Amino acid sequence: MALVGIARMAAQSTLLEAKRQVEYLEMPARSILNRSKPGMPFQWTINPYRGCEFGCKYCYARYTFEFMELPVTDFEDRIFAKSASAHLLAQELRRIDRREQIAIGTATDPYQPAERRYGRTRSILEVFAREKGWRLGMVTKSDLVTRDIDLLREVARRNVLSIHMTITTLDEKLARLLEPRAPRPALRLEAVRKLSEAGLAVGVTAKPVMPALTDGERALDRLGKAAKDAGARSFHGGAVFLTPSALQVFLPLLERHFPLLAPLYREQFAQSAYLGRAYKDALQVRLQKIRERYGLDVGTLDYKPELWVEEQGVLFQM
Repeated sequence: MALVGIARMAAQSTLLEAKRQVEYLEMPARSILNRSKPGMPFQWTINPYRGCEFGCKYCYARYTFEFMELPVTDFEDRIFAKSASAHLLAQELRRIDRREQIAIGTATDPYQPAERRYGRTRSILEVFAREKGWRLGMVTKSDLVTRDIDLLREVARRNVLSIHMTITTLDEKLARLLEPRAPRPALRLEAVRKLSEAGLAVGVTAKPVMPALTDGERALDRLGKAAKDAGARSFHGGAVFLTPSALQVFLPLLERHFPLLAPLYREQFAQSAYLGRAYKDALQVRLQKIRERYGLDVGTLDYKPELWVEEQGVLFQM
């Protein structure tokens, strides 16, 4: 059967480099801006890479490899760098409303190891450093973000920029199981400190929160306090959701390391990728108490960039 669309583009990608088990490939891209689903706090997303070397066991974005007719278990071992990212962005920004919000790194980490080699995220930031008046958010688990502090400061002078460091747990042993190739939690907290000291608006995201693994009140409180101590301005989180492609990887992890939890997760996510409303509401109450305890925001920014083009209503929220 002939491959079409994204599957054909993946098949035609050019091998850039191989390291350990990881292959890096150049992927032709028709667009770099993608419309988000209704109900999200941002209207556009940018993901410079497809696949993510951090290999988080719970990652929902593994389903994107199904579109390319690739095994979801290849998600961390075959990394596609989107070509002409900066050129495409400069063109596409002319066609969208500056009041609409753009989030970078919603599916794959913009500062995963491939960024050291190919600089696609940096090239995108260079575009925004020449622009004014955009509302931007960035999500990462990587301390590599500190490489670009000077560039990020220039972006933040011209646009509303919110940087969110994801820290799922402070337990390094658990973090290594859940996020085997991501930087250690301590390195991420140090990155938050450096970003804050550079005057950038940075928050910590506890996401995903996983029942009986990372949702303990004491563990979340420790994370909230660590975020505050590192200079974070906001702290928020959300419950895990496990798509069928994510379950293919996550359930074997539970069976090996947390065998008592495996049948509970299997039953819970058999019918839906999402946890129930009661659990999610209780989690948000818990997080709100932590924010109040340490004087943290939920994520709303309240600054006007130095070179902001004009007043345009409510600032970026993520």
